[in-house]
Amino acid sequence: MPRQIVSTANAPSSPLYSQGVEAGPYFVVSGIVGIDPMTGGLAGITIGEQCRQALANCKAILEAGGAGLEDVIEVGVLLRHAGDFAGMNDEYARWFSSEPPARYVAKLGVDLPGVLVSIRMTAFTA
Repeated sequence: MPRQIVSTANAPSSPLYSQGVEAGPYFVVSGIVGIDPMTGGLAGITIGEQCRQALANCKAILEAGGAGLEDVIEVGVLLRHAGDFAGMNDEYARWFSSEPPARYVAKLGVDLPGVLVSIRMTAFTA
């Protein structure tokens, strides 16, 4: 099954990874942080601001591949600080208010200056 690389200017990018990859009915969004694609800087210093932007970035990548948040079956959240769990949940609940996808939360393993959260998603579009 061939895979298709999906990219958009509406989310941060890097030559080191694909923003999204579609393979058959599956669409995988790379771990995305809260960088505002318009400014190139972090969307803010709080977990709410960064989580909101990371989710908006993921949504933009999904849409570039013809999918949406309603197609997401799994979300992975990596937090820099365990104490940010409640703040992340507050923002996350605004995006997935009913019938949320499966989710895991773990500690962010690399120290990226200022980055509080990284979010990845898997969608099923069949």
